[in-house]
Amino acid sequence: MTTDSEICLKDFIREIPDFPKPGILFRDITPLLAEPRAFRECIRRMADHYRHQQIDHIVAAEARGFIFAAPLALELNTGFVPIRKPGKLPFKTHALHYELEYGTDTLEMHVDGVQAGDRVLVVDDLLATGGTVQACCELLLKTGADVVGCAFLICLTALGGIERVAPHEAFRLIDYD
Repeated sequence: MTTDSEICLKDFIREIPDFPKPGILFRDITPLLAEPRAFRECIRRMADHYRHQQIDHIVAAEARGFIFAAPLALELNTGFVPIRKPGKLPFKTHALHYELEYGTDTLEMHVDGVQAGDRVLVVDDLLATGGTVQACCELLLKTGADVVGCAFLICLTALGGIERVAPHEAFRLIDYD
């Protein structure tokens, strides 16, 4: 019998060629999410990396980051704070406008989500170019919070996201070139 710690998480990532457009190889996480042992092991491995650090909040940008951030927050016994697109949060927000490869975007977080001095972990499913995670970090720094790191299930190393989120740690469970 295979123990959870022996599970190869890459075995649960499906490759979809030419999605969402020709030339892209999409890494589909839904098979991992559908297998409770693999999903649980993913959260355990992320938690083990941060278990002995003080973390006041875990944040994630919508939507797939929420899938990993919420159970990780429970496992680490800390709060989860969502970062969303404009108009999705009902209370007063901090906002950050940022540049993308082809345009601009905005992220928002409730003003009482994190406080100055809070130690915050940013979580997402995948690190590619790093633009959204970098924007999350900038939004948190704007509040005076301390970003202790960024955690991902998957990192597409060739796309430069690790360098873009530096100096923050880019902890990840699976790398693809």
